[in-house]
Amino acid sequence: MAVIISTEKCIGCGTCVDVCPFGAIYMKDGKAYIDEKCTQCGACIDACPVQAIYREEGSKPETPAKVDYKNILVYIEQTDGQVKNVGYELLGEGRKLSDTLGQKLTAVVIGDQISHLAQDIIAGGADEVYVVESPLFKNYNTDGYTTAICEIVEQTKPYGMLLGATTDGRDLAPRVAARLKTGLCADCTGLAIDEESKLILWTRPALGGNIMATIVCPENYPQMGTVRPNVFKRPELDKNRTGEIISFASSVQESDIRTKLLELLPVANETCKIEEAQVICAGGRGLCSPDNFKLLDELAELLGGAVAASRAVVDAGWISALQQVGQTGKTVGPKIYFAFGISGAIQHLAGMSSSDIIIAINKDPDAPIFKVADYGIVGDVQEVLPALIREFKNR
Repeated sequence: MAVIISTEKCIGCGTCVDVCPFGAIYMKDGKAYIDEKCTQCGACIDACPVQAIYREEGSKPETPAKVDYKNILVYIEQTDGQVKNVGYELLGEGRKLSDTLGQKLTAVVIGDQISHLAQDIIAGGADEVYVVESPLFKNYNTDGYTTAICEIVEQTKPYGMLLGATTDGRDLAPRVAARLKTGLCADCTGLAIDEESKLILWTRPALGGNIMATIVCPENYPQMGTVRPNVFKRPELDKNRTGEIISFASSVQESDIRTKLLELLPVANETCKIEEAQVICAGGRGLCSPDNFKLLDELAELLGGAVAASRAVVDAGWISALQQVGQTGKTVGPKIYFAFGISGAIQHLAGMSSSDIIIAINKDPDAPIFKVADYGIVGDVQEVLPALIREFKNR
């Protein structure tokens, strides 16, 4: 609601000018005025000694009726006709939310010649799958995908909507939320239903990962959030599950898409796809030199895994940013995670703590990484790593 200053009541004391955190109030001819920098925070309303500042009545948009919205909708991301792991992870969590609410779990998948994916999505937990197929959707584009999803949302009115916090998901989700005039909680690591209000509780790291914030969206629907890949475990597919497959014809035309894909340029090899790896060998500053990452490469190759790193060595230029694990990097959930010379800052733990088995190697016995590790070796990485390589070769 807009903040208004009554020039008739204003006495020109200047208190509002002093308390405005955005410098949006100025004095002119002995009266206070508000300019376009106002964020409607209301600090001036509380500070005004003569109640000359107030919120404009009736300017608040009408809140949609909560009862009109039902079911959880999951956006299933696919590439080259294959469902990404995060899609199945979202189905698992979406199933829990919908069961708690006593509602259906609905999914939408968009692409070209991807109808064969619908049965696997049902096997992952969906009750209904909307399939949007067209040559226009062969490759991801913001304009087309946004319109298609918004058309489905406007038709089905889901209570909540989940998307993966992937490169495409982080591009798509805010565009969809803005068009639907609802909120969006990004990079969530926890989902639940509040017992009293039945609102979705979105939990995410905040303040540099030092606290976990729980956020609700009580006035606008659908309640939307993006969820980090590999935070939740992928459910087992039940091939005996049945559900409804709905072919949805979007109104998207070629003229609606303002971008054109000219060429795909590979920027990384397979070792950089750490989010898909089942074994990860990660290194930190304890490796002491970028040359020692060659040993990690050798160990990863022996184990059929991938090489990753902490932010410190990425910032130092020792390794590609595509291989960074942590709050500002990628979230991984391999079967085995080796942490060589990584102290275990909370920002790094946020990206790998869901690993099945964590093996830490650090010369500091008090390093925080040992608190989350299943197995720990206190020793110099430069001695332990070559010994592990020799032993794996022998076996």
